[in-house]
Amino acid sequence: MTQHVDTGARNINSPELWAFFLLAVLALLAFDLVISSRRGHGARFREAIGWSLFWIALSVAFGAWLWHRYGGEPGLEFFAGYLLEKSLSVDNLFVFVLLFQSFAVPPEHQHRVLFWGVLGALVLRGALIFAGVALVHHFRWVVAIFGAILVYTAVRIALHRDEPDRASIDNPVVRFVRDHLPMVSNIEGPAFFVRRGRRVFATPLLLALVAAETADLVFALDSIPAVFAVTDDSFLVFSSNVCALLGLRALYFVVRGGLVRLRYLKQGLSGILLFVGAKMLLYRWIHLPTGTSLAVIAGILSIAIVVSWLRRTRPD
Repeated sequence: MTQHVDTGARNINSPELWAFFLLAVLALLAFDLVISSRRGHGARFREAIGWSLFWIALSVAFGAWLWHRYGGEPGLEFFAGYLLEKSLSVDNLFVFVLLFQSFAVPPEHQHRVLFWGVLGALVLRGALIFAGVALVHHFRWVVAIFGAILVYTAVRIALHRDEPDRASIDNPVVRFVRDHLPMVSNIEGPAFFVRRGRRVFATPLLLALVAAETADLVFALDSIPAVFAVTDDSFLVFSSNVCALLGLRALYFVVRGGLVRLRYLKQGLSGILLFVGAKMLLYRWIHLPTGTSLAVIAGILSIAIVVSWLRRTRPD
């Protein structure tokens, strides 16, 4: 983990940069909402790839600007955090695929649940990030606890990669909403609530949104500690998480269309979590430069993707 001691790194938490970034994120979310509303259907595979590349290019451009403005170390930390969060978010999307199947959400309404799910995730993760940064800055030994959690998660993913995570779908929060809100039995358009006479009823689309939010919260408890393996700067942790989330809606339709091509991705994610978890457990004795961590994360992810692609071309 890198300690920020130079002036440029301190200035990266200036109020002006925070205000600029938050306003830019709000503008991008509004843009995404307008685009998805005009489309009125789930993105097709090739279209989703195009939008995913757009969001990735935007994040890379922002990281390059950080590098130019604040120096190479903050730039490397942003890219390492972004790649880490982006790769781990894919595992979240596999649960979303199962979630939409379970709630029978039509493809034309999935983008709406994803948009509001991402918006809620930004708020939830923001709160977790600031709490995590405060803990790490005041109690350095918390880093080792985060590392142990990540190693456990890596082992769990490796051992149970073929079991669907239905706990994320039928969880206590979803059951509480279902039991305490009047509901209609069928999805009726894109609305989360519908009116029947003088009463307002929730639709199953709201349950899908609640399940998506709680699933993301569970994944955030794994992914947010992981980013502390490369940086403990509050702006870099937050911005890398947000940039990874912004393109999540488009990436979902890529993942949904390419599930069979990513058969070894979970093993790759397990390897990434094992690496960052071990790095955090051994932070007192071993220090890896940010560039090395970035190269290892990128290498593991690349190997998983390449092996998945080669395996797809061969008969079982």
